Amino acid sequence: MTRRLHLNAFLMNTGHHEASWRLPESDPYAHVSLAHYVHLARTAERGTFDSLFLADGPQLWSNLAQRPAGALEPLTLLTALATATEHIGLIATASTSYNSPYNLARKFASLDVISGGRAGWNIVTTAGAEAARNFGLDAEPAHAERYARAAEFVDVALKLWDSWEDDAILADKAAGVWGDDARIHPPRHRGTYFSVEGALNVPRTPQGYPLLVQAGSSADGKAFAARYAEAVFTAQQTIEDARSFYADLKARTGRAGRDPEHIKVLPGIVPVIGSTEAEARAAEQVLEDHIVHAHGVRRLEDLLRLEPGSLDLDGPLPDGLPPESAIEGAKSRYTLIVELARRESLTVRQLIGRLGGGRGHLTFTGTPEQVADQIESWFTRGAADGFNIMPPVLPSGLETFVDHVVPILRERGLLRTGYGPRQTLRERYGLPRPRNQYVPQSTDPDPAPAPAPAPAGPGDSAALTRI
Repeated sequence: MTRRLHLNAFLMNTGHHEASWRLPESDPYAHVSLAHYVHLARTAERGTFDSLFLADGPQLWSNLAQRPAGALEPLTLLTALATATEHIGLIATASTSYNSPYNLARKFASLDVISGGRAGWNIVTTAGAEAARNFGLDAEPAHAERYARAAEFVDVALKLWDSWEDDAILADKAAGVWGDDARIHPPRHRGTYFSVEGALNVPRTPQGYPLLVQAGSSADGKAFAARYAEAVFTAQQTIEDARSFYADLKARTGRAGRDPEHIKVLPGIVPVIGSTEAEARAAEQVLEDHIVHAHGVRRLEDLLRLEPGSLDLDGPLPDGLPPESAIEGAKSRYTLIVELARRESLTVRQLIGRLGGGRGHLTFTGTPEQVADQIESWFTRGAADGFNIMPPVLPSGLETFVDHVVPILRERGLLRTGYGPRQTLRERYGLPRPRNQYVPQSTDPDPAPAPAPAPAGPGDSAALTRI
């Protein structure tokens, strides 16, 4: 089988560049506009993306002066987008530190049923004291403790998603028997962080359980990904670093007893696209000219654990920064940013400009052909299974990518030309439907029968027949 790119659209209000909201074309209220997100979802679906993704955190991000802050709750928003789309996967971020397994497992199961098997969970442990204080804690839990809690959280969620066998519903009207209690398996979990007694109150879903996604690249994050993740969002600045991360994660997955092909690595890329290279550079310069550097200094000092006023805008990062081992939150991103500044001898001003578009993700500026070349190079040289596409400005950046880069990738045989028969999200990623842990393998159907797809959404009465 020909190896094909996996593309995920990372959607962030007016775009990933921090100054995107200041452009004349941008809607400063897009972050709370359902119509805006419906348009983006349908645009990504027109580009035959595998999935779209919403970041989230249980705190107010940034300061209100810098960029649009706050966001609609992602599972609620994705449920609405499920009725406005047919094929594209719907991935929501949700924290294991500030949720309970039963409620979150139920919400994701509901989204998977409503969408006909298109749900995905980006599993995060949530760094930062701000979020901790919103849940009655004085400080964020230690990095290792957050990952230990996350592992138990996911184990409990898997038990809950498997608590119904696929054929637990009999619907035998003649006998007056709706379901078989013998095919329900309450977790009765008693662990370090959670006690969960009963079975989920949502039947097993079309996918069995949502696609499991993870984004941490620290040592703990990679160990967690090797054990659980089926797709990994990562930030890498060079192809050498990306190849090293890719090989390491695939090897770790194999050592964890899993098929390395069952974990897909998707680095982030912020594509600034112009019809000529000069036009792309000009668009990049317009965005950089709209950066308010005082905001960037404040965020960089916070990330680097520096006192306010520590950074000289036209000087380098100071010596004596703490090592990654001393950082409790966002360890891998901290190291990436410090290494970027040191490697390229960037001033603080230049570093803020580099981070303004993707917060440490690769920013690439060029023509559609050059963007396609970059993607193809990383994909064919063992650095990626696909990409997390992070348009600097929305909706125009996503529209430009779909209209001008996607056709090139299709011509090169790297990307599907259409979706074809209806599939679940994990099928789009080339992953098997997971076996129910409570059913002996010899009797568990392969693939297990799935519930019928959800009805078409409003305004899409032909969705179930238009394949």
